[in-house]
Amino acid sequence: MSNNNEKTKRTAWVEEVNLAGKDLVENVKSLVQQGNVRRLILRRSSGEILLEVPLTATVIAGGALLVFNPMLAALGALAALVAEVKLEVVRELADGEEPPEGKRKVDID
Repeated sequence: MSNNNEKTKRTAWVEEVNLAGKDLVENVKSLVQQGNVRRLILRRSSGEILLEVPLTATVIAGGALLVFNPMLAALGALAALVAEVKLEVVRELADGEEPPEGKRKVDID
């Protein structure tokens, strides 16, 4: 018998994308609309974290671009200051699904 208090462990995979600062906002808009993205981590090319944005399934399903307009405005301002950034995209895996070859698998809460 399973215990309802136990959380089901979910898994995800991480994709890293190097972007010019000017392309950041459009790429983030596109990623949010895809629906399986659970976290975005924006880093300088040196690896320093600039911004980490958790995305929940509820927010994504409920018109995320409206909710994230202030964040997109902040990203636009940040992009103007940074020539190149690394965007880490954490995507949730469906049950039994494996990450694409060469991608890092992680547990998410």
